Amino acid sequence: MSLPPSTDRDLWVSWDQYHSLIERLALTIHEAGWRFDNIVCLARGGVRVGDVLSRIFDLPLGILATSSYREAAGTQQGQLDIAQFITITRGTLEGRVLLVDDMVDTGLTFTRVGEHLREQFPSITELKSAVLWWKGHSKATPDYFVDKLPTNPWIHQPFEDYDSLRPHQLESWVGKGVRN
Repeated sequence: MSLPPSTDRDLWVSWDQYHSLIERLALTIHEAGWRFDNIVCLARGGVRVGDVLSRIFDLPLGILATSSYREAAGTQQGQLDIAQFITITRGTLEGRVLLVDDMVDTGLTFTRVGEHLREQFPSITELKSAVLWWKGHSKATPDYFVDKLPTNPWIHQPFEDYDSLRPHQLESWVGKGVRN
């Protein structure tokens, strides 16, 4: 199934494009030469990005759950909730930390999460951020990004198909091999 054409208002992303963006982000970070000790991704959007970067850089992955896009079926940003704890695979969060998400939209989440991490983990010596997309209206500037989007489009990511898929629909979904 082909994707609709992207416009200034809507950016449609296939799985292949999505994975390519993650690989390009990894290359950008590598070429910058900054060495870091841990990766923290923001769940949910940053989990896939963080997982791939953790594998490529062979570093521990921490996961911090945040949520703000609950309004209007997940299309409007509401109150930001940040989980009290981080899940991390080895040790604790300290030293140089790379904070990863899929995008920086308004910048509110990145700003608040950065403050939260520094308060909760005073052993962090340096905190940098990495995203696939940096929207033009953002009040935060990521250290590493792949695409800057000055028109602030809604990004239709390939995993969003699962947002409306329910268990009772799985048999039909799997049987038809529906994929974007």
